[in-house]
Amino acid sequence: MKAYISVLAKSFSAVGLLVGIVFFATSLTPSLMPRSFLVQGALSGFCAALGYGVGVAAVWLWRYLEIPVPRAPVQKAAKWIAVILCIGTAGVFLWKAAEWQNTVRRLMGLGPVESVEPIELAAIALGIFLVVILLARLFKRTFRLFSRWLNRLVPRRVSKVIGGVLAIALFWSVAQGVLFKVVLRMVDTSFRELDARIDDGSIRPSDSTKPGGPGSVLDWQNLGRQGRAFIASGPTGAQIGSFFNAKALDPVRVYVGLNSAETVDERARLALEELKRDGGFERSALIIIVPTGTGWVDPEGIDTVEYLHHGDIASVAVQYSYLSSWLSLLVEPGYGAEAGQALFREVYRHWTTLPRDSRPKLYLYGLSLGAMNSELSAHLYDVIGDPFQGALWSGPPFQSRIWNSVTAGRNPGSPAWLPRFRDNSIIRFTNQNNALDIPGAVWGPLRIVYLQYASDPVTFFDFHALYREPDWMKSPRGPDVSPSLRWIPGVTMLQLLFDMAIATTSPMGYGHVYAPDHYIDGWVAVTAPQNIQPEDVSRLKAFFFERSRSADNPPPGD
Repeated sequence: MKAYISVLAKSFSAVGLLVGIVFFATSLTPSLMPRSFLVQGALSGFCAALGYGVGVAAVWLWRYLEIPVPRAPVQKAAKWIAVILCIGTAGVFLWKAAEWQNTVRRLMGLGPVESVEPIELAAIALGIFLVVILLARLFKRTFRLFSRWLNRLVPRRVSKVIGGVLAIALFWSVAQGVLFKVVLRMVDTSFRELDARIDDGSIRPSDSTKPGGPGSVLDWQNLGRQGRAFIASGPTGAQIGSFFNAKALDPVRVYVGLNSAETVDERARLALEELKRDGGFERSALIIIVPTGTGWVDPEGIDTVEYLHHGDIASVAVQYSYLSSWLSLLVEPGYGAEAGQALFREVYRHWTTLPRDSRPKLYLYGLSLGAMNSELSAHLYDVIGDPFQGALWSGPPFQSRIWNSVTAGRNPGSPAWLPRFRDNSIIRFTNQNNALDIPGAVWGPLRIVYLQYASDPVTFFDFHALYREPDWMKSPRGPDVSPSLRWIPGVTMLQLLFDMAIATTSPMGYGHVYAPDHYIDGWVAVTAPQNIQPEDVSRLKAFFFERSRSADNPPPGD
């Protein structure tokens, strides 16, 4: 056993291990989200493996370039010096890790942590490191196997090139075809069937004007858990009227679940039919919602606008998945665009047939993956002759097409986390501090607002952070980004990737959890509700703030 361990230890590159320790240490620096020791351990393990690969590649390049190697005594002394320095660096960084995490936690109003549990963290990191190295060695053996087999047919160097391509293709196809698409689609299908059977305690509406109620074209059970929650949880006209001490209507809500029909076009047509049946086109405002990947509609995003319009509003959504948005975003970023386009096409086509002076104002809304797919739902050339009135897109993912274009073309001097675009007549950005009232700017007929937080990794993740500093990290930084955050090649990208996976664990008003008072600012700017005074807006913010602190408030379903 000792002999086996000795051989295994000698199989590791000394330079690779030293660089891996450096990457492990730097992974402990802060990023956008506060991390538990479990998350930090996994992140540090991957960073250590990345550093090991960098070190091995550097040694290979050194030898390939035939650069002279120092003599053995010099190598031995240099190695021990490097070992001491790297271990010392890792120790200092582990000691500083809690302080760095607290710089993020303080910005988000969280209590400090005294320790990052260094022993548990290091054990998790070591396990992850070994697994990644094992997979890398499996890839290396596969590459050599292909190369030796091809060397019988083609020259040696050609066989290595083709062998490398074949090994990459094999591993990529397994990861993309089996681990990602097949497994994720199986999960999606199984959850779809399970969701239809779960009795979540919701009661079928007895009101014939509600989706799933008597006379509805939608079956209550087939709405799914998210759909039933969306229909059942909205405020009533009585609740809204009581708040304003004035008459209010019951908001119209329509939701079509995945189990309601086989195809996305059939689900969109069902949504339109139910919306007409429930009187959605008779309201003063109509919102086309694209849900998150799980099918969840943020109650803070919709309840707020229903209050602002005294219930004289309708909304409609069609489910397209059960997968978390961040997972769908990485694996299939276009997932859900087809559903958004089908729903918009059906609703918009009917909306344009109605008299302009009596039809509702039409708006779009989406959070996270829903925001990206909502962007894709309406094409400019299809609506330019009769445009909808506006959109509120919160937490737009980093791959959002329009968001990327506008952010890249922002006015000079405006930061990437809060851009200003041209004359601010069509598109404006806001965050925790209402930035929508821009001196001298006048809204045009189409109003688009992006609600985003500088601490949201779903919005500000960047693959290019692997080798360059993202613009949003440059000064001035967002109010919720740690001043201790530093760009580190390779490491920062992995930090942001892990941040994205835990983006909904932040307190409300930070990360990927959007607060109702910020939604209110956005909806006021986009929809310009009538009969709402500044004092009403202030009272409404206080009301939703108290509601968000309630233990009964459900966690984000993204």
